[in-house]
Amino acid sequence: MARYLTTLARFWSAAIATEAEYRINFVMAGISSAATLAGALGTLAVLYQHGYEMGGWSWNEAMLVVAVYTLLDGLQRAVLSPNRQAISQLVREGTLDFVLLKPMDTQFWLSVRKLSVWGMPDVLLGLGLVVYAGVQLGLSPGQFLAGVIPMVLAIGILYALGYALATLTIWVTKAENITIAMQSLLEAGRYPVPAYAAAYRVALTFVIPVAFMTTVPAGVMTGRYGWGWVAAAGAVAIGLLVGCRWFWRFALRSYTSASS
Repeated sequence: MARYLTTLARFWSAAIATEAEYRINFVMAGISSAATLAGALGTLAVLYQHGYEMGGWSWNEAMLVVAVYTLLDGLQRAVLSPNRQAISQLVREGTLDFVLLKPMDTQFWLSVRKLSVWGMPDVLLGLGLVVYAGVQLGLSPGQFLAGVIPMVLAIGILYALGYALATLTIWVTKAENITIAMQSLLEAGRYPVPAYAAAYRVALTFVIPVAFMTTVPAGVMTGRYGWGWVAAAGAVAIGLLVGCRWFWRFALRSYTSASS
């Protein structure tokens, strides 16, 4: 474990040092993230201006869902997406061969090798909005902490779905475009899932587990959802992570390397 943590620290320190050469880009990314968040909150304000509540969720509760979405989107842009996109390039160029020969778990290497600091403004804005919305709702420190477990599970779900899609590039190298669907998938959870029509609620909960990524963490913090929902999220996350691991190993059986 220590060896893996040391490797992770070296990966990310090198990535930050590289990105630091273009500091103005970080400022621009921050402005872009702030504008995007302002647009999302503006849309939400329009919906709530006449007393309408999305699925019975109050303004501050819906804002908390937006905050969770923003935080997850930032993590996706900073870590998950760059590494997913790199898998296709490695397969296409044949350099995946060298990764497979490294003395560490290949999936770990491919999952954390890259870090994009341009996603960090979204992470910081999301965290700030979580605190602000929580204070407006009068949440206690214990309620904030209660949201940590479902948030970790949400990250696991988002990672497993994205990595499984990226694994398809073992067979079809142009399938990296499919990973764009991850952004659309996450955007479906920008607002409380109970606000959608019944058919969409079922689909976004039991078919594509969007609800477990954004609505459930916010609902657990506010007390709308109990620990039964957390247990369900845990079952979904574990199932997807195990399935993702199996699918990756299965896909490697079909990888013929650059020289074959």
